[in-house]
Amino acid sequence: MSEHKPDNHFEVGVVVEKRRLKGPWATHAWLPVAILPAAPAAPPGTRLSGTDDEGTFYAGAYDVHLHPAETAHYRDNLVSGRPSLWVALRKRDDEDYTVAAVTADPYEGESMAEGIGEVVEAVPMPPDLQAKLLAFFEAHHIERTFEKRKRDRADPEALARQAGGARKGRRE
Repeated sequence: MSEHKPDNHFEVGVVVEKRRLKGPWATHAWLPVAILPAAPAAPPGTRLSGTDDEGTFYAGAYDVHLHPAETAHYRDNLVSGRPSLWVALRKRDDEDYTVAAVTADPYEGESMAEGIGEVVEAVPMPPDLQAKLLAFFEAHHIERTFEKRKRDRADPEALARQAGGARKGRRE
Protein backbone atom coordinates (compact mmCIF):
# COMPACT_ATOMS: atom_id res chain seq x y z
CA MET A 1 0.00 0.00 0.00
CA SER A 2 1.69 3.24 -1.14
CA GLU A 3 0.98 6.65 0.28
CA HIS A 4 0.20 9.34 -2.28
CA LYS A 5 2.46 12.41 -1.99
CA PRO A 6 1.18 15.70 -3.44
CA ASP A 7 2.85 17.04 -6.56
CA ASN A 8 5.80 19.38 -6.10
CA HIS A 9 4.59 21.65 -8.89
CA PHE A 10 1.42 22.89 -10.55
CA GLU A 11 0.70 24.83 -13.71
CA VAL A 12 -1.15 28.13 -13.60
CA GLY A 13 -2.42 30.61 -16.15
CA VAL A 14 -1.49 34.27 -15.67
CA VAL A 15 -3.84 37.15 -16.51
CA VAL A 16 -2.37 40.63 -16.97
CA GLU A 17 -3.88 44.06 -17.43
CA LYS A 18 -2.64 46.67 -19.86
CA ARG A 19 -3.33 50.21 -18.63
CA ARG A 20 -2.92 53.48 -20.48
CA LEU A 21 -0.59 55.97 -18.76
CA LYS A 22 -0.65 59.76 -19.01
CA GLY A 23 3.04 60.52 -18.84
CA PRO A 24 5.91 61.46 -21.11
CA TRP A 25 8.02 58.32 -20.47
CA ALA A 26 5.62 55.43 -21.10
CA THR A 27 2.30 54.97 -22.87
CA HIS A 28 1.20 51.76 -21.09
CA ALA A 29 1.79 49.71 -17.96
CA TRP A 30 1.38 45.96 -17.63
CA LEU A 31 0.33 44.45 -14.29
CA PRO A 32 -0.42 40.86 -13.24
CA VAL A 33 -4.01 40.83 -11.95
CA ALA A 34 -5.20 37.21 -11.69
CA ILE A 35 -4.13 33.58 -11.58
CA LEU A 36 -6.10 30.83 -13.29
CA PRO A 37 -5.90 27.46 -11.44
CA ALA A 38 -5.19 25.73 -14.77
CA ALA A 39 -3.65 26.98 -17.98
CA PRO A 40 -6.27 27.41 -20.73
CA ALA A 41 -5.74 26.26 -24.31
CA ALA A 42 -5.59 29.90 -25.47
CA PRO A 43 -2.25 31.20 -26.77
CA PRO A 44 -0.38 33.85 -24.75
CA GLY A 45 -1.47 37.36 -25.71
CA THR A 46 -5.15 36.45 -26.09
CA ARG A 47 -7.36 39.44 -25.22
CA LEU A 48 -9.91 38.53 -22.54
CA SER A 49 -11.66 41.91 -22.25
CA GLY A 50 -11.26 45.50 -23.34
CA THR A 51 -9.55 46.69 -26.51
CA ASP A 52 -6.16 45.96 -28.08
CA ASP A 53 -4.95 49.19 -26.48
CA GLU A 54 -6.26 48.60 -22.95
CA GLY A 55 -7.78 45.64 -21.12
CA THR A 56 -6.98 42.19 -19.72
CA PHE A 57 -4.95 39.58 -21.56
CA TYR A 58 -3.91 35.97 -21.01
CA ALA A 59 -0.12 36.16 -20.55
CA GLY A 60 0.59 32.44 -20.65
CA ALA A 61 1.17 29.37 -18.50
CA TYR A 62 3.81 28.96 -15.83
CA ASP A 63 4.86 25.96 -13.75
CA VAL A 64 5.06 26.82 -10.02
CA HIS A 65 7.61 24.61 -8.24
CA LEU A 66 7.37 23.79 -4.53
CA HIS A 67 10.36 22.86 -2.38
CA PRO A 68 10.23 20.89 0.91
CA ALA A 69 12.76 23.25 2.54
CA GLU A 70 10.38 26.20 2.05
CA THR A 71 7.28 24.76 3.72
CA ALA A 72 7.46 27.25 6.62
CA HIS A 73 7.30 30.05 4.01
CA TYR A 74 4.25 28.46 2.39
CA ARG A 75 2.59 28.24 5.83
CA ASP A 76 3.27 31.96 6.36
CA ASN A 77 1.61 32.65 3.01
CA LEU A 78 -1.46 30.48 3.74
CA VAL A 79 -2.11 31.99 7.19
CA SER A 80 -1.47 35.58 6.07
CA GLY A 81 -5.17 36.34 5.54
CA ARG A 82 -4.56 36.89 1.80
CA PRO A 83 -2.78 33.87 0.27
CA SER A 84 -1.03 35.01 -2.89
CA LEU A 85 1.19 34.01 -5.76
CA TRP A 86 3.90 36.48 -6.74
CA VAL A 87 4.13 37.07 -10.48
CA ALA A 88 7.12 38.70 -12.18
CA LEU A 89 6.75 40.10 -15.69
CA ARG A 90 9.84 40.82 -17.79
CA LYS A 91 9.87 43.26 -20.68
CA ARG A 92 10.29 41.45 -24.00
CA ASP A 93 10.18 44.48 -26.30
CA ASP A 94 8.80 48.04 -26.22
CA GLU A 95 5.16 46.97 -26.03
CA ASP A 96 5.19 43.41 -24.70
CA TYR A 97 5.92 41.55 -21.45
CA THR A 98 6.39 37.87 -20.70
CA VAL A 99 5.90 35.88 -17.47
CA ALA A 100 9.37 35.56 -15.90
CA ALA A 101 8.46 33.79 -12.64
CA VAL A 102 5.60 32.76 -10.38
CA THR A 103 6.17 31.71 -6.76
CA ALA A 104 4.15 30.78 -3.68
CA ASP A 105 7.04 31.76 -1.38
CA PRO A 106 6.36 35.28 -0.02
CA TYR A 107 10.04 35.87 0.76
CA GLU A 108 11.12 34.91 -2.75
CA GLY A 109 8.36 37.18 -4.08
CA GLU A 110 9.71 40.05 -2.00
CA SER A 111 13.23 39.49 -3.32
CA MET A 112 11.94 39.40 -6.92
CA ALA A 113 10.50 42.89 -6.36
CA GLU A 114 13.99 44.24 -5.69
CA GLY A 115 15.05 43.59 -9.29
CA ILE A 116 15.21 46.33 -11.89
CA GLY A 117 13.15 46.07 -15.05
CA GLU A 118 10.61 43.52 -13.85
CA VAL A 119 7.05 44.16 -12.72
CA VAL A 120 6.24 42.08 -9.63
CA GLU A 121 2.79 41.87 -8.02
CA ALA A 122 1.18 39.65 -5.40
CA VAL A 123 -1.96 38.18 -6.96
CA PRO A 124 -4.69 36.40 -4.93
CA MET A 125 -4.26 32.62 -4.95
CA PRO A 126 -7.37 30.70 -6.08
CA PRO A 127 -8.84 28.29 -3.47
CA ASP A 128 -7.94 25.20 -5.57
CA LEU A 129 -4.27 26.20 -5.48
CA GLN A 130 -4.44 27.00 -1.76
CA ALA A 131 -5.60 23.41 -1.21
CA LYS A 132 -2.66 22.06 -3.26
CA LEU A 133 -0.20 24.22 -1.34
CA LEU A 134 -1.69 23.11 1.99
CA ALA A 135 -1.46 19.43 0.97
CA PHE A 136 2.21 19.92 0.03
CA PHE A 137 2.86 21.68 3.36
CA GLU A 138 1.20 18.88 5.37
CA ALA A 139 3.13 16.17 3.51
CA HIS A 140 6.59 17.77 3.76
CA HIS A 141 6.75 20.16 6.70
CA ILE A 142 9.14 19.36 9.53
CA GLU A 143 9.06 21.81 12.42
CA ARG A 144 12.54 23.03 13.25
CA THR A 145 13.23 24.70 16.55
CA PHE A 146 15.39 27.77 16.50
CA GLU A 147 18.51 27.48 18.61
CA LYS A 148 20.46 30.61 19.24
CA ARG A 149 24.17 29.97 19.02
CA LYS A 150 26.47 31.34 21.68
CA ARG A 151 29.66 33.06 20.66
CA ASP A 152 32.98 31.94 22.04
CA ARG A 153 34.46 34.44 24.41
CA ALA A 154 37.41 36.33 22.94
CA ASP A 155 40.83 35.63 24.38
CA PRO A 156 42.39 39.09 25.01
CA GLU A 157 45.88 37.55 25.10
CA ALA A 158 45.45 36.07 21.63
CA LEU A 159 44.41 39.47 20.29
CA ALA A 160 47.45 41.13 21.92
CA ARG A 161 49.88 38.58 20.42
CA GLN A 162 48.33 39.00 16.98
CA ALA A 163 48.58 42.80 17.05
CA GLY A 164 52.25 42.69 18.11
CA GLY A 165 53.16 40.19 15.40
CA ALA A 166 51.62 42.34 12.69
CA ARG A 167 54.06 45.19 13.44
CA LYS A 168 57.22 43.24 12.54
CA GLY A 169 56.93 43.82 8.83
CA ARG A 170 56.06 47.52 9.06
CA ARG A 171 58.64 50.22 8.19
CA GLU A 172 59.06 53.07 10.58
